[in-house]
Amino acid sequence: MKIAALDIGGTSIKSGIWEEGNLYGLKEHETRAKAGGAAVMEQAKQALGECGKFDAIGISTAGQVDPWEGYIRFANDNIPGYTGMRIREIMEKEFGVPVAVENDVNAAALGEGRFGAGLGEPDFLCATYGTGVGGAIVVGGEVYRGSACSAGEFGGILIHPQDRVPGDPFSGCYERYASTTALVNKAKELDPGLDNGRKIFARIDEPKVRAVVEQWAEEIAYGLVTLVCIFNPSCIILGGGVMAQPYILERVEEKVRKQIMPSFGGLKLRQATLGNQAGLLGAAWLGSQKLQGFSQKGRNEP
Repeated sequence: MKIAALDIGGTSIKSGIWEEGNLYGLKEHETRAKAGGAAVMEQAKQALGECGKFDAIGISTAGQVDPWEGYIRFANDNIPGYTGMRIREIMEKEFGVPVAVENDVNAAALGEGRFGAGLGEPDFLCATYGTGVGGAIVVGGEVYRGSACSAGEFGGILIHPQDRVPGDPFSGCYERYASTTALVNKAKELDPGLDNGRKIFARIDEPKVRAVVEQWAEEIAYGLVTLVCIFNPSCIILGGGVMAQPYILERVEEKVRKQIMPSFGGLKLRQATLGNQAGLLGAAWLGSQKLQGFSQKGRNEP
C-alpha cells in the first residue's frame, strides 16, 4: 500500500510516499500562495504527479477543513481564493484514487499521536508556534473538530482584552503575543537585525534579548494555563521550529507550573519530535484509513 502525502503550507508544498510505515521520496515545491487557490492546486497536482504510482492520497493543508467533504471551509488572505476549494474532488478526479484532506495542525497532531511525542497518550493537546498559533484537540486518539470543524483555534484565545480593536478578531488574542512572529517583532524593536528566531537565541545571553524572550515565554504560558484549566489534559505537545530550543521549553514549563493548581500537577509538556514531517505522516495515516474504507460520516472521526 503506497500513500502519497502532501503538506500544503503558505510557503512550500511538501510531498512524499508512505509505505509500510516509512516515509521517503521527500520533495518540496513552491506553494505560489499569492497566486491564489487555483494556482496552489496546480502546484499540488505537480507534486503528486512526481510521486509515481500510489493507492491513495493524504493531504494536510492550511485553512479550516471539512474532512468529510474534503474542502476548505475558510482560509485567510495568505492564500486568496482558497475558501471553498474542493480539494478532495479535484484530486480524486485528477488521480482516480481515494483522497483524505485535513487541517495542517490536526494532521500534525495525528502524526505526533501515532508516530511521535503523543505515542501512548490517547488524549492530548497540540499547540504550534510559528507565523501564528495553531492548535489541535485529540480525544481517544481522534481529533475533536467541534460543530463546524473549527475547534482548536488556540490562537484566538483572548488574553489581553485591553488591546481589543473592533473589526479585528485576533486583536488582544494569543497568537498576537505568543507566535514566533510576535517574538521577532519585539526583538526587532530592540535590534532590527534580530529578524528570526535563530538570531534571537544566538544572543540569548544578552540581558535585553533574554528579557524579550522571557516575556514571550510568559505570553505562551498564559495561553497554556487557560488550556490546562479547560481541558485538564495529561499531555500538551508543543510544536514549531522555535520549540526546538531547550531554553524556551524549560522556561515555558517552569512558568506554567507556577500558575496552575496542584491538581493539574500530572501535566506533561513535551516537545514535538517529528519536525516538519508531522503533517506528512498524519496525512499519510489518514490516506491509509481512507483507502481501507474508514468511515468519515461521524462528526468527530478523521
